[in-house]
This record gives sequence, C-alpha cells and structure tokens, in this order.
Amino acid sequence: MTKCYITLGSSDLDRSRAYYDAVMPALGAKLADDYPGMTYSYEMPGGFKIWITRPQNGEPQACGNGHTVGLYTNSPEQVDAAHKAALENGGSDEGAPGPRPMYGPEFYGGYARDPDGNKMSFVTYVKVKE
Repeated sequence: MTKCYITLGSSDLDRSRAYYDAVMPALGAKLADDYPGMTYSYEMPGGFKIWITRPQNGEPQACGNGHTVGLYTNSPEQVDAAHKAALENGGSDEGAPGPRPMYGPEFYGGYARDPDGNKMSFVTYVKVKE
C-alpha cells in the first residue's frame, strides 16, 4: 500500500463531490474515506489517494499556478472517459484527449480543471503505430 496522496482544496464540497464521483470511477478509483462537511478521498489503483477538502486554514480555496495533478490510466479509452466525465460534471477543458508527442512518443493524455480550477491530466502511454 502506498502512503502517497495529494490534497485538493474545494470551495464547495457538494459540487466537487458530484464532479469527482463521476470522474474517479472512470480512472478505476473508489471512494475510500468520507467525513461529511469536512473532507473525503478516493483511492486510485495502487493505493495513491486524492483528498478533497475545504482549506484547513479557513482561507478561500485557490489553485497553484503551474500545478497539474497527473492521474495515470491503463488505456486511451480510460483517458477519454475521464475527460468526458470531467466536462459533463462541472469541469472545464484544458486539452482534449490525444497524443502529445512533445511529452514523448507514447504519451496520450487529456486535460481538465475541476469546478474549483484544480488542473489535472489523465495520462497513459501507448505504442505508436508506424
């Protein structure tokens, strides 16, 4: 079991919950922890956790400029499904799914922001047909 995790701030836990409840299953993740009104987490295959919470310091939620959470998938179909679920559940498009040769010849990814503006990429690596 991995002990690694990331925490993403939310200004509206209910809105974020609807988004992540749709996106995380497309990535093979399951709800792992739920503390109503405070925080919840999803566990990715392999044990990595994503926590969604109100900022602990009481300040407004804010995104880090240049930060992207990269979430690995097992196939281009999972990338496509996660990106689609993101856009259908309050997320915004930051780059449609497809090859990104500038990141390597096998990189396939799609980019979205959650309802609070946290940027994420859904990524897999595929053998390029010649």
